[in-house]
Amino acid sequence: MSRTLVIGDIHGGFKGLEQAMQRSEVTKEDQLIFLGDYVDGWSETPELLSYLIQLKEEQDCIFIRGNHDDLVLTWFRTGESNPKWLEHGGKSTMLAYEDVSSTIRDMHHRFLENLTNYHIDKQNRLFLHAGFSNLHGPQAEFYPNTVYWDRSLWEMAKAMDKSLSPEDSFYPDRLKLFNEIYIGHTPTTRIGKTDPVNLANVWNIDTGAAFKGPISILDIDTKEVWQSDPVYKLYSDEPGRNKD
Repeated sequence: MSRTLVIGDIHGGFKGLEQAMQRSEVTKEDQLIFLGDYVDGWSETPELLSYLIQLKEEQDCIFIRGNHDDLVLTWFRTGESNPKWLEHGGKSTMLAYEDVSSTIRDMHHRFLENLTNYHIDKQNRLFLHAGFSNLHGPQAEFYPNTVYWDRSLWEMAKAMDKSLSPEDSFYPDRLKLFNEIYIGHTPTTRIGKTDPVNLANVWNIDTGAAFKGPISILDIDTKEVWQSDPVYKLYSDEPGRNKD
């Protein structure tokens, strides 16, 4: 029986993704929805992107754009790097591409160019990297990059009164637009969790792979979760983005 599986932030942790996919027993019949941030952090960004490109040839995959993916795309296009990007994982990506051929690099460039900003399925479930602020939804955002940088959606969900229902007049209008919303971007480790976290109808699947957490895969119908080991343990000789 086919499943729809959503995968949180990876940040160059190819070993962690392999482990999580093995544990979830992914088959070619499963649809895979990746929530972005494939790059920046651990050392295997090139290997990971090559794997994802091949995976797309084998089964139904949706690849959402993350803010780090956009930063790396800018570096591919211009060769320019900014200090903040280097500090937050960009340095590991630059080092990882030192010995990568121009052919493979161009292939990865095209992959990052062709990522999608968000996906809405037939059940009115929204998938995007970060969030949105427009009360008419992500498609109405004046600045398209909002969907892979916004943290206000998650901050709102965290601050909500848990007793509110969608019928309540105080329930946020943004959340009423979709049956469920799946995001990454803001690690759940910031609130002391290493599992996907559900607040209101928002599911955060970023379980801190760039830091001290695992990579997570969630079945959106059953809500079953599979995880890798904490990714930093798979790259014990690397600094990653941050060990904190």
